[in-house]
Amino acid sequence: MKNKRIFVTGGAGFIGSHLVEKLVELENEVVVVDNLLRGNKIPSDVFKKIEFHNADVRDSSKILKLSRGADVILHFAAILGVDIVADNPVETMDTEAVGMQNIAQAAIKNNIPKILYASTSGVYGHNALEKSVTEDIMIDPKTSYAMAKRYNEIYLGALHEEKGINAIALRFFNVYGLRQDNRMVTPRFFEQAISNKPITVFGNGNQTRDFTYIDDTVKATIELGEKVNGFEIFNVANEEEIAIGTLANKIKEISNSSSEIVYINAPTKRYDYEVGRRFGSSEKLFKNIGYKPSTGIDEGLNVIYKDMLKSKSIEEA
Repeated sequence: MKNKRIFVTGGAGFIGSHLVEKLVELENEVVVVDNLLRGNKIPSDVFKKIEFHNADVRDSSKILKLSRGADVILHFAAILGVDIVADNPVETMDTEAVGMQNIAQAAIKNNIPKILYASTSGVYGHNALEKSVTEDIMIDPKTSYAMAKRYNEIYLGALHEEKGINAIALRFFNVYGLRQDNRMVTPRFFEQAISNKPITVFGNGNQTRDFTYIDDTVKATIELGEKVNGFEIFNVANEEEIAIGTLANKIKEISNSSSEIVYINAPTKRYDYEVGRRFGSSEKLFKNIGYKPSTGIDEGLNVIYKDMLKSKSIEEA
């Protein structure tokens, strides 16, 4: 996507801010809507080059007005974080369902031909524990967040069938990288390790995830926006299975930390999120755009650590 007007919801968040940064670099005109509930992660030099609006995706009139003239919508607004989602299931589903309806209506009324939507690997639930998951396996969403994401995938399919709008849903697998906050496991482990505090792992640490580096995620999203039409669902996964206990040990080693790794019982409310095993296949992604994530976990973690050290030295100066 280059030299287009692009409307981004949730653009001040972790993934959204990296997307906005890259879209500006590619000489796009970028309009961002975010309610700044979790602050603004867009770098200051990039922020000066965009049109920003502090608004909620559930505000239909603002979404309709602010998206006029856009060539593409990137709908990334969401409530994130296991504990926050678990404590606020109604607001989570409301943000997803109402937000998607407003985005759809804006696309229809403003003649915007394409929507890219941030879905989640959480739609797979507890299924496919013995192999990497592909887009065509039976899904089994267990949480309010995953159910809402799956509903929106279905909604986008209907929108394409009825109105002809191109709609691409991206099922992200544990995206990590710079500017992510400690609601997520990787920055939380790093903060604990750098402070030499206990690194707290829920359960026995044997549960696995597929950590996908932010730069790879952004590249895949932009390539899909350029090359794919119709209604499609894509995994965006690194295809590398990492145990959470292994992740904790890697971060401890990279940080040269004296932290003890402590295994604790997960809170009951996290049960549906505590899937024993999940890693994804990006073969469909590769077949369609000739690219799939490839940044190894060690490489990604080292980039984060160096950036955290740099930020810490600046704060102490």
